[in-house]
Amino acid sequence: MGEIQSQEKLEKLIALIEELERWNKKINLTAIRSTQDMVSGHLLDSLAVRPFLQGKSIIDVGSGAGFPGLPLAIVDPSLNYRLLDSNGKKIAFITHAISLLNLKNVEAIKIRAEDYFPASGFDTVIARALTDIPSLIALTEHMLKKRGVIISLKGKNPTKELNKIPDNWKYSITKIMVPGLEEHERHIISLRNPKMQLND
Repeated sequence: MGEIQSQEKLEKLIALIEELERWNKKINLTAIRSTQDMVSGHLLDSLAVRPFLQGKSIIDVGSGAGFPGLPLAIVDPSLNYRLLDSNGKKIAFITHAISLLNLKNVEAIKIRAEDYFPASGFDTVIARALTDIPSLIALTEHMLKKRGVIISLKGKNPTKELNKIPDNWKYSITKIMVPGLEEHERHIISLRNPKMQLND
């Protein structure tokens, strides 16, 4: 049974990249053009964050064409994802992908992060190349549950950004290696506020 599920997930991941490539020829969704580069630059880069997620509810802020949210939702259907972006064309692609791949654990939302106030908070906020870390905290901390975590996917170690975060926030940095991106630095930053009040 496990092998069947794994095969189904692999097929969905492949279909996602094929569909992204097809749409990208008509609508500029991503600067990455080739299938091989999409696999490493979007798919594998997205899945690298999986061990850092916590809880069951996750929001991908500034999701763009659905990365990292869509690949993560495919590989772990037990988690609930909300993919948020203000770009209508990119949300249209995400909505199409959700329907095409029959993903029951994903919802797409077209809105700016600063205008989104969810009824209940999320266990994990993810953002990939959205903004600098102090701005990311300011944009998304109201979306977090108590003891929630913000995960930022970065290229080079963002030491200068981390020096500017609010004093009550703590962070950890993990350098990762993504197959196909060996020449590029990749870091995952986990951010927590131990003093954050209950907001869910």
